[in-house]
Amino acid sequence: MNNLFAPTTVGRLTLQNRIVMAPLTRNRADAMGVPQPFVRDYYAQRASAGLIISEGTQTSFAGQGYCRTPGIHTPEQIAAWKLVTDAVHARGARMFMQFMHCGRIAHPLNRQIADPPVAPSAVKPAGQMWTDQQQLQDYPTPRALATAELPALIEEFVTAARNAMEAGFDGVELHAANGYLLNQFLASNTNLRTDGYGSSLHGRIRFVVEVVEAVAAAIGVARTAIRVSPGHMFNDIIDANPLETHVALLDALPTADMAYVHVMLADAFSPQLNNAGDPQALLRTLRAHVKGALIAAGNLTAASAQAMLDADLIQLAVFGRPFIANPDLVERLRTGAPLAAPRADLFYTAGPEGYSDYPTLEKSPQ
Repeated sequence: MNNLFAPTTVGRLTLQNRIVMAPLTRNRADAMGVPQPFVRDYYAQRASAGLIISEGTQTSFAGQGYCRTPGIHTPEQIAAWKLVTDAVHARGARMFMQFMHCGRIAHPLNRQIADPPVAPSAVKPAGQMWTDQQQLQDYPTPRALATAELPALIEEFVTAARNAMEAGFDGVELHAANGYLLNQFLASNTNLRTDGYGSSLHGRIRFVVEVVEAVAAAIGVARTAIRVSPGHMFNDIIDANPLETHVALLDALPTADMAYVHVMLADAFSPQLNNAGDPQALLRTLRAHVKGALIAAGNLTAASAQAMLDADLIQLAVFGRPFIANPDLVERLRTGAPLAAPRADLFYTAGPEGYSDYPTLEKSPQ
């Protein structure tokens, strides 16, 4: 009944299978955040998936952190994304847009505005970020958001959600994982606020809950999803009690009616950056606090995904990097065909090479 490759209905989504293409940052937008024409080809080639989740997309110029990432806040961006969703829908897949406000994980050289990056608190992240102009650069110290700014920031997510609907998306996924802005509000090492949006567990989850509620009110709860990564310490996020934090968050969200909750397990990549214990045990714990659909990413195979479906841990299985070099990944998994290896040196470059030029199995050179 839960066959990975069979059509299914999850919530209000009717899907051609239970395979999800994960959000994968690929940096193929122009300087103004408009997806390049070959972005349409890239997503359409992979639309044998049941659901595609777009790469992280900024809700404003202030939300941008990386170079050449797309937005959903200008007419040109909306029009370019509409070409993508039309192409994906023509091949039978559904598509959600992931909203990625980077918060403190940003560098001024990658942005179109002079304002410094913002965050819940003025805590500088460890590490460096790539810039096209000066290569690797240290992260700057972000500016702490004032309490009075938060309603407008929530409205920014709402406007972006309406724009995503105009661009033809089936829903939106709020990126509260991997150390970006919403995750920064959740985590104890990045949220030092004392204004009711920090200090306590209830305070740290409050902003994320309010964003989810506002977006759901604007476009419908069934079109609203969230991504979380409990215990994943990527981008210098170290929550003292990640399981407690995320159980409280899920219990505060309308998960019974939301499109899905997307869990990125710590073994998706960098498994050593994990302070939440065994990922499979974590998933079983979270399952009890998600009243609707739960989907998961974590270095899955067809066999491990099917086992998780059979155990009723998840409703959809999320695959990330295998989709990069295998536009026909669904068919390769179904038949047990070998997977092509991606060219890591072209993951984040600007053109179609290593992006929309990977062949399907039937077109591969023999």
